[in-house]
Amino acid sequence: MISWISGDLVESWQTNQKFFVLINCQGLGYEIQILESLFLKLKTNKLCNKNITLWIKHIKKEDSDLFFGFKSNDQKNFFIKILNIRGIGSQIGMGILNKFTITEVINAIKTQNRKLICTVPGIGQKMADRLILELKSKFINELQIDENTTHEEFPIMNNEINKMLEDLQLTLQSLNYTKKEINGILTIIKKDNELISKNDKNISFENLLKLAMNYLENDSSNIVR
Repeated sequence: MISWISGDLVESWQTNQKFFVLINCQGLGYEIQILESLFLKLKTNKLCNKNITLWIKHIKKEDSDLFFGFKSNDQKNFFIKILNIRGIGSQIGMGILNKFTITEVINAIKTQNRKLICTVPGIGQKMADRLILELKSKFINELQIDENTTHEEFPIMNNEINKMLEDLQLTLQSLNYTKKEINGILTIIKKDNELISKNDKNISFENLLKLAMNYLENDSSNIVR
């Protein structure tokens, strides 16, 4: 089994939406499919005849040997996890990594963003659902959320608003909403509310509480759990 290849880059080329390099490794020429981001970097930096190292996934078929190369072992391992999903082939796997980073895919799984995943060529609704379901189990550690932590992904740079949000959290706790529900609504308010994003000084605690209760009681399906 070939884990990685280190050799001189002879040439690189594109065929439709596939990207390839030819690497000379101890007198043997290896034709390897790579990601578009790496292809563009190699083209931009004009690295022909320079030594490069790629992590390799070797797929052996009856009539051919296919090599897929990645700049990091994490990319390679992620690609392998995708291939282990029923109905997902190598080109779908490369298409996912061509369009998104690993972190972006994990976030899409966490939020069950089927629409985003369906933007990859060749992926329809049913395949997106299967990807989310099966990758969720494969990335359980990355998807775990500490219920005791508050969401700081969208910080509010206003002490007065921060204080109102803390009071809002305590009020919702007193109303017996769960930590997941509270963290979810705080994320929605911080991310999506126009007044919050602009740090509007006229916003009040009463308005924030009304907004939160409106989401929790009438639009709970929008809460990130």
